[in-house]
Amino acid sequence: MKLKDTGLTAADIKAKVKKYMIETYERFDFLAETAKDQYMYDENGTAYLDFYAGIAVNSAGNCNEKVVKAVQDQAADIMQTFNYPYTIPQALLAEKVCTTIGMDKIFFQSTGTEANEAMIKMARKYGIEKYGPNKYHIVTAKMGFHGRTFGAMSATGQPGNACQVGFGPMTYGFSYAPYNDLEAFKDACTENTIAIMIEPVQGEGGVHPASMEFMTGLRKFCDENGMLLLIDEVQTGWCRTGKVMSFMHYGIKPDIVSMAKALGGGMPIGAICAKAEVASAFTMGSHGTTFGGHPVSCAAALAEVNELLDRNLADNAEEMGKYLRSKLAELPHVKEVRGQGLLVGCEFDDSINGVEVKHGCFDRHLLITAIGKHIIRLIPPLIITKDDCDKAVAIIKETVESLSK
Repeated sequence: MKLKDTGLTAADIKAKVKKYMIETYERFDFLAETAKDQYMYDENGTAYLDFYAGIAVNSAGNCNEKVVKAVQDQAADIMQTFNYPYTIPQALLAEKVCTTIGMDKIFFQSTGTEANEAMIKMARKYGIEKYGPNKYHIVTAKMGFHGRTFGAMSATGQPGNACQVGFGPMTYGFSYAPYNDLEAFKDACTENTIAIMIEPVQGEGGVHPASMEFMTGLRKFCDENGMLLLIDEVQTGWCRTGKVMSFMHYGIKPDIVSMAKALGGGMPIGAICAKAEVASAFTMGSHGTTFGGHPVSCAAALAEVNELLDRNLADNAEEMGKYLRSKLAELPHVKEVRGQGLLVGCEFDDSINGVEVKHGCFDRHLLITAIGKHIIRLIPPLIITKDDCDKAVAIIKETVESLSK
């Protein structure tokens, strides 16, 4: 929908949001009207270089032509059926995802937090049915983030975070251990532990990749103790990190993996994939969803996945990620640059505020996000070039220099 077709002004739209919507986000003063490839445009046609991609969603580019065509075609055929009948996009996507990442079964959800809820539920049901009623405990990482519904929120190892404060007691049965500390994770497990749940790169926690020793050690420890390894790839999945899935960097395979964001190419979809034995815990009526496996979202996801794979965008993410990190490391006041592929965190020294950098970049027509006090996060579409990286780094440099005067 274009602003000119409404008879309203940008100020009118912002006023309606302020009057009617419950706001929990810090908005850019920006009316996003259209988007294409690595750019978003306001109502005046002003271009903004998009280095947040809907928070790691639009990986094959904003409004990718093949994804848009898939949405249009499917919406004209059938939009929603619930999960009683079979639908073609759902079946084709299920096959494509499972065969691509080497997992046995898939269950579709609508979002990433729902996918993590399903992963937690499947692990607990599997543990209780196989080992007894006390086998429900799950260990997750301090500073991890798994979503905002109650199970996922409780799995998030950030007590005191705004996403948890004020909502009463968290769901029982979770413990937290320091990220990348294998021995601490082992110590946090008890006779009641059924699973360890981990992000291969902590996104909201500051863009910290897991070490090889940590990930391979967790896999070995879980195997030796009859426990499940759950990997949250909601943000890292589908070529973002330089591999189709981040767990592939470590030469391991999870028992269950969650995904969302990039899977849909802009349409809402989430999923979990599991090994067949673990997936058998979900039986008739034990879990469900109204919109999970939505035909339009599945059609979009199939087109998006094909684009990511056919264009080898994992390789581009690997190449451009290394290039971007090297350029960021040369900037003034940079303390550390971290990441995997095109999931990049840039941490500044105490003199530079990350949120101020975010807003300064916005003023210069670059869209990025900030985490905590001193970190910016860059998660652009995976189609970006060296020229795009150079433009972004130049804007960040100009912003940082202006803030340090």
